[in-house]
Formats: sequence, C-alpha cells, structure tokens
Amino acid sequence: MTIRFRTFCVFAAVFAALSLFAGACRASDDGAEIWLDISKGEHLMRVMSGGEVLEVFGIAVGKNAGDKQRTGDMRTPEGSFTVEQVQDASWWSHDFGDGKGEIKGAYGPWFIRLKTGWRGIGIHGTHDPASIGTDATEGCIRLRNEDVAKLKEKYIRIGMRVVIRP
Repeated sequence: MTIRFRTFCVFAAVFAALSLFAGACRASDDGAEIWLDISKGEHLMRVMSGGEVLEVFGIAVGKNAGDKQRTGDMRTPEGSFTVEQVQDASWWSHDFGDGKGEIKGAYGPWFIRLKTGWRGIGIHGTHDPASIGTDATEGCIRLRNEDVAKLKEKYIRIGMRVVIRP
C-alpha cells in the first residue's frame, strides 16, 4: 500500500466520521449546535443554540437529591449525555407504588431515551402536570405532555447532547 493511498484512506475515514457526527447534532440556522441544558435545582430545561437560550420548559426531576448512585435510588443522573432513542409512549402504563395502581399514559406521548449508563432514564411527559416544578420522579426528567411533544417535534435528534446539572 502506498503512502498516498493510506493518507487518502485516513482522510476519507475522518471525513465519514465527521459527517455522521454532524448528522446527529442538530444545528440552528446560524450553524450553532442545538442542545439541552437541564438544571435540576431550578426545575428547568433550556433548549440551547450554542450559548443562546431558544426555549425554556418547566420540569420535574428525581425524588431524591444528588447524582444517581444505583438503580432505584430515585435520583436523576448528572453529567453530559446523548439522546439514544425516541419512543411512542402513549400506550405505556406504570405503577408508581403510591396505592393508585397502574396508570395508563403515565409517560405522556413520548419517551426520549438518554444514553446515561443507567437503564430507563429519559425525558418524557406525565399523567400528573401538577408535579412539574418538583422533585417527583423515579429518576427521569418529566415535562408537561404538550412540552414534550413540542420538544420532540421541533428540536430532538438522535445523538443530541443533553447536559444535566445539579
């Protein structure tokens, strides 16, 4: 193999990798990356374009404060993650263990699964809009149903960066 051919192959591989990454990151009209900044303490999710705030949504986070330590600890993980999958959750149900039994539509219309290293962590809607602005979840980020629908339609892309802060 000649040096020129090897150099060409390296450049082609780098270009292909960058092209795939660029497709995963949604950019605004000015080319800035669109990403999510989640502040657990403020109970707010900011849709960001570079450093500019595009939109703000109220959220609910884990019942217990601090960074997630183990499965079932009712904490929302902190760090920089990515969107892994978007699922239709309109038919899902869940028993929150509060004596009310299984709740249909517990996750709202969409479940935006995050790649966090923890199973089942995501951004989703709710059956209980009054919980927004509180520490109420089992570890996920909860939005009003109309907000998660807008977020999904307008901004969310697989591979999108999601930063969750204390």
